[in-house]
Amino acid sequence: MADGQLFKPDKDFTKEADKIIPEAQELAKDNVQAALEKLAGLEKSARQASDLASTSRCLVAIVTICKDSGDWSLLNEQVLLLSKKHGQLKQATTKMVQVVMGFIDEAPTQEKELSVIETLRTVTEGKIFVEVERARVTRILSNIKKEQGDLNAAADILCELQVETFGSMERREKTEFILEQVALCIEKGDWTQAGILSRKISTKQFARKPRKSPEEIEKEKKEREEREKKRSADDPPLEKEDDVTDLKLCYYEQQITLAKHDDKYLDICKHYRRVLDTQSVEDTPEQLHAVLERVIYYIILAPHDNEQSDLLHRIDADTRNALVPEEQRLLRQFTIPELMRWPVIAETYGQHLCSTDVFSAEPPSASSSSIDIDPKAHTRWQDLRKRVIEHNVRVIAKYYTRIKFPRLTQLLDLDEDETENYISELVTAKTVYARIDRPNRVVSFAKTRKPDEVLNEWSGSVSGLLGLLERIDHLITKEEMMARIKPGKEVKAK
Repeated sequence: MADGQLFKPDKDFTKEADKIIPEAQELAKDNVQAALEKLAGLEKSARQASDLASTSRCLVAIVTICKDSGDWSLLNEQVLLLSKKHGQLKQATTKMVQVVMGFIDEAPTQEKELSVIETLRTVTEGKIFVEVERARVTRILSNIKKEQGDLNAAADILCELQVETFGSMERREKTEFILEQVALCIEKGDWTQAGILSRKISTKQFARKPRKSPEEIEKEKKEREEREKKRSADDPPLEKEDDVTDLKLCYYEQQITLAKHDDKYLDICKHYRRVLDTQSVEDTPEQLHAVLERVIYYIILAPHDNEQSDLLHRIDADTRNALVPEEQRLLRQFTIPELMRWPVIAETYGQHLCSTDVFSAEPPSASSSSIDIDPKAHTRWQDLRKRVIEHNVRVIAKYYTRIKFPRLTQLLDLDEDETENYISELVTAKTVYARIDRPNRVVSFAKTRKPDEVLNEWSGSVSGLLGLLERIDHLITKEEMMARIKPGKEVKAK
């Protein structure tokens, strides 16, 4: 009994509780202390007899009397005292904590409200059986600190909770806690901690589930009822199959914010594709249109590599792109090996692109600063120009082995310094192979092959030539043999 385990009651104090608790509540109107002493005797007897129901009723009655009397200091004192009683039952303590949590909103002043919260946090500290209640109380305290403007304290208080380890908390509530932790870290500007916390959420729960028929829903409901009947009191509650669309959209909104901070355009595109794979987004034309646009914008802005190129062509094959024709035409130009002149692109698509919050042709200024204007919009516009030029360099490297510098600058619409910088960046990233001959003002895109490679190619060519000669010899021999056979057949026919 000392460890708070639940035993079969040695004696049932239900009748005594039915008699004494109403008497104590009536007595509390005149003498609160006498009423508490009367209930304390019953609580002790019920606790020592392991009568959970009566003990819980006594604890609830004691804290309710303290609250109704308006003496919040006495309430805090009784909660601490009752929780430390020798052999106090865990379930009774849990019930008392849950009831006192309901009193928080009824506190007349914020000072008394904070005192009750701190008392509950003290009582629940280090106790696994009230870990969920402690988390909820801590969340209330964090919200109070946030309303007071102390964002750092709010984030520190809430982030100390490791809710992912709470076995008795439902998955949805865990996810809500972690999302709130991440949101506070983002507001605080602690981007590293926000990224670490966001990785605690498993995206498997956000996977799109196929629609179920009424028969399947009814069958699952019956199976759930059977499992609920067989579940013991110590087992965690069964997970409810509820709609997590709101959690999914909130999670990916935070991930997009984190990726935007680090300019990870490919990750942003992937997150928007997850948002696109949501029933509510597909059913809302405005949201679908906006998400499709941003998927295309950020895949274009992503630096070129094998993964980006593969995703680019897969996005281009999406038939829903017809809903955004301007973006579809721009995306299509990145999938074909043809030159794109940046002045033409800027003139054709610039006004449309800059009408969104993603791009801005003008750098942000202090006079025009606004919360609605993304400070990185102009950076993305410059990155778009950079991606167009890089695409052009890759196209030129595909069709030319050697090219004069004046002609190259003409094709890229750049001066010589910018041209050299872009080629150097692509060579460093191993996107293209190039060598610049400055004295002769020539750029070579042909790789210098090793002698072994040249010999292997020559050997392969010679082998192929000999194979063709052998094939020709065989065909000539075949024709000669067929020519010899035909005259003999004609003689026999005569």
